[in-house]
Formats: sequence, C-alpha cells, structure tokens
Amino acid sequence: MAAKNKIVYICSNCGFESAKWAGKCPDCGEWNTMEESVKMAVSAKSAASGYSSSASTLLTRPLAISEIDTEDEHRYHTGLSELDRVLGGGLVKGSLVLISGDPGIGKSTILLQICEYLGQKLRILYVSGEESARQIKLRAGRLGVSSPNLRILAETDVQLVVEHIRTEKPDIVMIDSIQTMNFTDLNSSPGSVTQVRECTNAIMRCSKSLDIPAILVGHVNKDGAIAGPKVLEHIVDAVLYFEGDRQMTYRILRAVKNRYGSTNEIGVFDMGEAGLRQIENPSQAMLSGRPTNASGTCVTAVMEGTRPLLAEIQGLATTSGFGTPRRMSTGFDYARMALILAVLEKRAGFYFSNLDAYLNVVGGLRIDEPAVDLAVAMALVSSLKDTPIRDDTVVFGEIGLAGELRSVSHIESRVSEAYRLGFTRCVLPYHSMKSIDSKRFSGVELIGVHNVREAFDACVQ
Repeated sequence: MAAKNKIVYICSNCGFESAKWAGKCPDCGEWNTMEESVKMAVSAKSAASGYSSSASTLLTRPLAISEIDTEDEHRYHTGLSELDRVLGGGLVKGSLVLISGDPGIGKSTILLQICEYLGQKLRILYVSGEESARQIKLRAGRLGVSSPNLRILAETDVQLVVEHIRTEKPDIVMIDSIQTMNFTDLNSSPGSVTQVRECTNAIMRCSKSLDIPAILVGHVNKDGAIAGPKVLEHIVDAVLYFEGDRQMTYRILRAVKNRYGSTNEIGVFDMGEAGLRQIENPSQAMLSGRPTNASGTCVTAVMEGTRPLLAEIQGLATTSGFGTPRRMSTGFDYARMALILAVLEKRAGFYFSNLDAYLNVVGGLRIDEPAVDLAVAMALVSSLKDTPIRDDTVVFGEIGLAGELRSVSHIESRVSEAYRLGFTRCVLPYHSMKSIDSKRFSGVELIGVHNVREAFDACVQ
C-alpha cells in the first residue's frame, strides 16, 4: 500500500516543521510565519529527488584527512575581477552560489555578462523560469553576449532541469531564479517555503554529485531578506548580495556567507546601458564630484576586507521647524549617529538638541565600521559651525563615550590609499601613531589627536 502525503506547517523563517499550526514558531519565536504545506511520502520524495531506496547501501568509507587530495582543485575565473574578489578567487567546482538583491539591481545582467568570458572554454547551461529564450537572446544581444557554448533552457520544472543537467553535463549551471522553480509532485505554489527548499536541495545534490558549480538567483521580500525559508542560505555555499539604489549607477556586491573565502570583500560596479562595468578604483569613483570649500563634508578611509576605500561623509545641521528635532541617516547606522550626537553635546560642547541632523554616505555605500565615527562627527560639526574641513584631509577613528578617540586597525593601508589619491593630511587617533612608520609616508602629514575637539581644530586649521 502506497504511503499517503500529509499536511504539515513549516516556518518560513527557520524551516521548523510542526503537525499543528501555531501563531508563534516554537523554534525561532517569530510570529505568523507558520505556513501550510504538503509533505510527500518517502517513496514519492525519493523518486522526485532522483534517489532510490537502495542508495543507502552505496555509502563510501570515511577517509582520513591526510588521504584527501586537493591538488587538482581549481577555480573558474569569471572575467570580472571584482566578482572573483568577492567569491574568494573565482568559482569553485561543485559549489552552489546564491546571488540576491532588489528587482532591477543587475542580478540577471551579471550572469549573462560572465557567460561571454566563461563560454570561451566552458559549456554553460542557463536555465530561466522568468523569461523566454527570445527575451534572453534580445538581452544578450544588448550586452554583447554571443558565446556558442551558451545553452538557454526556459523551464520551471526542476525535475526536467536536473535531467537536462545530467544529460548535457555542462561545466556551469545558472538558475534564474530559484523562486520560479517547482516540483510537480508538490501541491504548493512556486516560491513557497516547501518548493524553494526542495528545488534547492535537488539542484544541490545534482551539482555536488557531478562536481558542477551552480549559480542561483534569489528574490528578496519587502524587508530585504531572501524570499523563502532561512534554510536556503544554509544549503548554499556562498550568498552574495547586490546593494545600491536602482536610481543610482553604483552597485555594491557583498558576500554575507562564503565557505571558500572571506565575507569582508566587496565588488564595485557601475550600471550603464551596456550592462555592469567593474570599477577597479572605487575610491576615485566615490569621490568624483566632491564639492570644494564646502562645509558639512568629510573624507574617511574604511576597510572592506583587504581593500581600503575612501568614502565621502556628508552632514547637515539646520534649525528645526518642529518641537522635536529630526534625525536622518543614509548609509550609516541611525543608532550610532544618535550616540555620536550625544557625545558631541555632552563631551565636546557642540549642541544639536534643537537642530535637525541629516547624514549621508555618498555613492550608495553602507558603512558600519567604527573607524567612520570621527568622520561622521567632523561632518556634523563642520555643518554646525559652517566651517569647511580642509580638502586635503582624510579623517578616521573610533569615538568612545567619554569623547576620547580609540585606535583602529589597518592604519598603514588607510594612509596609503589616501596618499595614492593625493591627500596630504591624515587626522587619526593619537594611540594609532605608534603602529605606523611615518618614514614610509614622508609626503603625508600625520596628526594624532586625543579627543573630538582636538580633531575638529586639526581638520580646519
């Protein structure tokens, strides 16, 4: 007698399964995340996944770590050095990479663009569940993609997709997008928790068994998180996020998970009519158009992985038209901005209590490094006093609650980047001076300061 399917309730946040519905997930504690789903019987599920009941008898023996050979391990270079940097050096064989971001941010565009380079030596299977083959051809023509090794498959049935992968045995597989894929044996609609999880599992098993790297495109919900179960991010090997405003040209590609490299690296791209163009000198691009002799603007040096990056911080303090002053922050943590304003009032005597305060990081960057604190404070105080900060000055340092400046890491890398772009003065915490060889930077004036007020005097003198 065949086993019957049963109804289960699955949390869309953590993937917890329960036989009964609950308003609050017993595992992660989130409210209203339990969704009804149909759980397949074991036999049907095994058939849909491409595994037989006898597969358990083919288990291999455990290997000593000294027996595992990694000499033939290599990565596929994508042709975009910025993407290779984020991936940790390239695309690893057999890996599963998830690229996510807002609609229209450039996810499908970057996949087609790397097909032109990869297609010179590798066979690529591009599976689309959102566009027809003719639509992809039109977009490929606009991007200049004409590789003969690129195969297009417009299909949403993941079982057929897996069969095509096993038959064609391409070198790389691209799925656009995972939320459009579905199992015909499941009654739930495409994009649901069960469908996304099972489709990803099927592609993952096929990718690992054939040692074929797969790149998945993932949608995001209104909160900016990847649509589908949280377990989706645990299944894949790397999760990449596209950041940036669709109305702006700059795009930041950031790794939030990477089993084969660092999660601190970023890639910077410029969106144009011909697709995404990588920016190999992002500091210069971010500072282009910077106003001269204007108050409320300050340049800082931040570290994105191993790369130093210069960013412009803009602050504006103006008379409030309401009883409660307004605070606004773009690209910087709002709570951290409120803390810096409190320190400026209590410890340095710069009063913002009856003023509106606005903060903006130019270029669409999102910065959360403590070393940016001093530049944020200097931009706000510069606007308050209507006194410009010198154009040749770069500022960085962490601010403590007592108004003191704490040392930060990678001092020499930050100073080197500032010197490379023509800045001749660096205002930094006094305690950081001992970790830098001033003889290496004879053309840069290094100014060590103890507190916020000293820093402002040094910036405007």
